Amino acid sequence: MSDHQRPGPAELIEVGDGVFAYYQPDGSWHINNTGFIAGRASVISIDACSTERRTRAFLDRIASVTSAPVTTLVNTHHHGDHTYGNSVFGAVTIVGHENCRTELIAYGPPANAGIWEPVDWGEVTLAPPTLTFSDRLRLWSDDRPIEVSHVGQPAHTSNDSLVWLPEQQVLFCGDLLFNGGTPFMLMGSIRGAIDVLTTVVAPIPATVIVPGHGRPCDGSLINVVIGYLDFVLATARRGIDAGLSPLELARETDLGEYSDWLDSERIVGNLHRAYADLAAPGHRADVIGAFTDMIAYNGGKPLTCHA
Repeated sequence: MSDHQRPGPAELIEVGDGVFAYYQPDGSWHINNTGFIAGRASVISIDACSTERRTRAFLDRIASVTSAPVTTLVNTHHHGDHTYGNSVFGAVTIVGHENCRTELIAYGPPANAGIWEPVDWGEVTLAPPTLTFSDRLRLWSDDRPIEVSHVGQPAHTSNDSLVWLPEQQVLFCGDLLFNGGTPFMLMGSIRGAIDVLTTVVAPIPATVIVPGHGRPCDGSLINVVIGYLDFVLATARRGIDAGLSPLELARETDLGEYSDWLDSERIVGNLHRAYADLAAPGHRADVIGAFTDMIAYNGGKPLTCHA
């Protein structure tokens, strides 16, 4: 298992003119990246954090750069680490794909259900997107365009959206990419993620990519993540041929070059997803069963979470 350390302080990194990434190490369960674009009169935020405390700390960092108010919040997908803090922003327009709204409402408010170590979520309420889109939309920060687009198929989730700033050549890609942590596609598609990364993300001429977890980087991370996902698919095919369950297969799988990545137990969830992908396109994975197996793979202990 990869060793979890208590995360260090968040870093505010200017990745373009007036564009900031808010990087939260160690980038593990419920510890995500956010960012914002500071305009003359208003701020556009990319994602919230998972807890009230972490989201308030993010808002304090925004205020250290600009006195302009946050008026718009874009959710890259519905997962709670990127959305549970939405309500802390107050009366802002929350933008997300139409499936982001649907999935977040179905997902429900945060709870300590025994999957992760207990988390102090704080005073947060469920705040789904109030402005939804099906394909793409364009926002403006002063006279600079911000292109928000759905990736077109399930990948990390059913509702992954890219936030592309063409003038600054900065891409916020949500959890399509993890930098230094194990990618997690249980609620999307392994095959879909490979296709999206290859045909949608890679052609974007970004000089800086802000992944959903881990330090901002360049496009070389794309092939690293594709390599891991190819490894998951190949492993799943071997397990299906051998008649093994995803948990049995995970326990006998050597993670090799990926063994030092955080949250190595995600191999179990990813294999559940890969088995479903290989069974039939769009076949749903057993999410509860997958998390139960991940806990078993983790020695029966809840998954490490320092949020």
